[in-house]
Amino acid sequence: MPALPLWPLYLMFGMVPFWWVLGGLYLFWPILGLVLGVVMLLRGRIVLPTGFGLWLVLIGLVVVSATRMEKITGFFMYGLRLGFVLAAFLVYLYVYNAVRAGVNWAKLFQPLMLFWLAMVALGWIGVFAPRFALTTPVELLLPGSISSDRIVQALTHVHATEFNPASRNPYFRTAAPYPYTNNWGMGFAILVPCVVAFLSSVRAGLLRKVVLVSLPLALVPAFLTLNRGMFIGLGAGLVYLGLRALLRGDIRVIASIAAVGLLGWVFTLVIPVTDLITNRVQNTDSTSDRADLYWQTFEAVTRAPLLGYGGPRMVDTTHAAEPLGTQGQLWLMMYSHGIPALLVFVLLFVLVARRLSAAVSTPGKWLSVLPVIALVVMPFYGFTDMNLSVLFFGIGLAMAAVDGPVHREVPTPRLVLGPSAPVSTL
Repeated sequence: MPALPLWPLYLMFGMVPFWWVLGGLYLFWPILGLVLGVVMLLRGRIVLPTGFGLWLVLIGLVVVSATRMEKITGFFMYGLRLGFVLAAFLVYLYVYNAVRAGVNWAKLFQPLMLFWLAMVALGWIGVFAPRFALTTPVELLLPGSISSDRIVQALTHVHATEFNPASRNPYFRTAAPYPYTNNWGMGFAILVPCVVAFLSSVRAGLLRKVVLVSLPLALVPAFLTLNRGMFIGLGAGLVYLGLRALLRGDIRVIASIAAVGLLGWVFTLVIPVTDLITNRVQNTDSTSDRADLYWQTFEAVTRAPLLGYGGPRMVDTTHAAEPLGTQGQLWLMMYSHGIPALLVFVLLFVLVARRLSAAVSTPGKWLSVLPVIALVVMPFYGFTDMNLSVLFFGIGLAMAAVDGPVHREVPTPRLVLGPSAPVSTL
């Protein structure tokens, strides 16, 4: 049986700047995920990882919830959200099967690291040119009835930062290649463990050197997001990893956590991130607006608990300027697709977290925090976008390693003198 090729992953994760400049990064993402599915089907023999059944139930519930849509115009965004869910599912299957088929671990990590480097590089555009924006080819080609939509405009008219002029003390907050700052913060929170896992498993090569340099550089655009949820999610993941390492006496993992923590602390001496976040909280109504939005969303869900409403809806009964069913994955799932879909979604991450807790290698342990971070940020960050695929890229790598040995780089054979001495070890 031939191994799965890596070019579909490079096409999807390694060409983010190209798709972003075209204005099609979000719109093309589900299509790029479909390419993975076609390649797998042509190859045949797909091995099913942990959580496969829950994935099918979740997709089924999302599909059925389309019957609750009110307006035909809403099907465009509904289809895009469904496409992101399917893309993440296919990424999970593809990465898992590629590892199980013997694709080299370091090579399989490369597309995800290219995604990380693109996010960091585009984040720095926001640092140097915060007002940068671009009318894209996709934006120009879309019919006016679609491109004029507020959300579609955010997806296709690319910009380096997110800026809220209604704030009493506005900031330019890192966004590119995402449409919104919170998406960038979520991406950072789930990619940092992937980066440390890569650095822990790959010991040489140009990409390793570039990724190593990029980690401290990423802290500047990360801090400028002023995302409280990003720090909470990543912090919760590090606490989870640290406690497990302490119980097991794992010095290597404890040392890597300390290194990440020290790096972050050093940068707080240069960037007063705590003061900036405090100032932002004091000069915006985002917290009270979110609370009102969450309450209104919960009340609406009690009137349609089984299938939800098919997607977020604008109402005139909230103080916030956002639709019901937004500002958090938990609210999006239960409002758009119903309480059963939310329970299946949460159970999927719990099941994955439990399975990945069996990881024994340092890279595997770092990747095992991904479902924990997702569960922690679920109430206030939505990630039915590219980040769901990023999550399950890392989870697919970890799950394959937990389920059996992976093909890592073989060290140079070492001759040991003495009777019955092993020639080399993996």
